[in-house]
Amino acid sequence: MTRRRSVFAVIAVAVIAALAALAMPIDTSAQLAEGKRAPLFRTTGALAGKPFAFDLAKQLKKGPVVLYFYPKAFTEGCTLEAHAFAEASGDFKKAGATVIGMSTDGYEALQKFSREACRDKFAVATATPAIVKAYGVDLKKLGVSTGLTTRTSFVIARNGRIVHVHSDMDYKDHVTQSLAAVRALKKAR
Repeated sequence: MTRRRSVFAVIAVAVIAALAALAMPIDTSAQLAEGKRAPLFRTTGALAGKPFAFDLAKQLKKGPVVLYFYPKAFTEGCTLEAHAFAEASGDFKKAGATVIGMSTDGYEALQKFSREACRDKFAVATATPAIVKAYGVDLKKLGVSTGLTTRTSFVIARNGRIVHVHSDMDYKDHVTQSLAAVRALKKAR
């Protein structure tokens, strides 16, 4: 009995430690802040299942850009967030903004995600290691990179300045806050 209890105690301690590690806060201290100039970049991805090239500098000439970083295609929160952005795509378009989702996923995943989760409404593109570093969206657990991005939305004005940042692993407020920031930009013009 004593040996069995000690084995259970060791297992219980290991389970508690593992759960505590999962509950550790995500480090987002290095992300870009409002008022900073958005780093310019070019990348590729998919729009409506087709190859897509994205150049932030060129897109900003057309109007504000909502760059939203999400951890991984086809995970529950990321799929729900993509659905929410797709539902609001007409509102973003009316306000003159372009929405683009960014993740470290490969092209095949982005291609499928752009059709199924984004519902052909907006593009998703590859967040290369350089882009992840420039925007400070490396998802870390216990100080170690997971190879994914934090769930962070940036609203970038035509002048290249970041006017709104929302970083929260819960997807629910990303669309409403980003849309409010875009609408405020439109009113300011």
